[in-house]
Amino acid sequence: MLIKRTFVLSKQDCHSLFIISREKEGGEFLPAKAALKKNKSAIKRCRQTKKITLKNRSINTKLKTLSKKVRLEVTNKSAEGAKTVLSEAVTAIDKAAAKGIIHKNTASRKVSSLTRLVNSLLQSGAA
Repeated sequence: MLIKRTFVLSKQDCHSLFIISREKEGGEFLPAKAALKKNKSAIKRCRQTKKITLKNRSINTKLKTLSKKVRLEVTNKSAEGAKTVLSEAVTAIDKAAAKGIIHKNTASRKVSSLTRLVNSLLQSGAA
């Protein structure tokens, strides 16, 4: 019988995931990746990665929130509100692309889709 589970050993330390496998007798701990070295550069890199990950996650969350606000304004048929929120969203998306948080083509695609949504609202409102 093969049972596999993954879990993080410690949230504070940068330990890799381990897999419990019952393939062999007694169920051994098999490392998913090589264990992190305990040298200064690896520890520092781990700290940096945590900070960068938190920052990137907050920016990605902000982008998702702004996109949802644009879509909400379009569903509420609010042309002026959609325009203002769209300009905020485009600015945030461009900044994220400039900082390398999202790829430039991804940024362009997001801006294009949101702009098409708002333009479709404006076209239907003008007609």
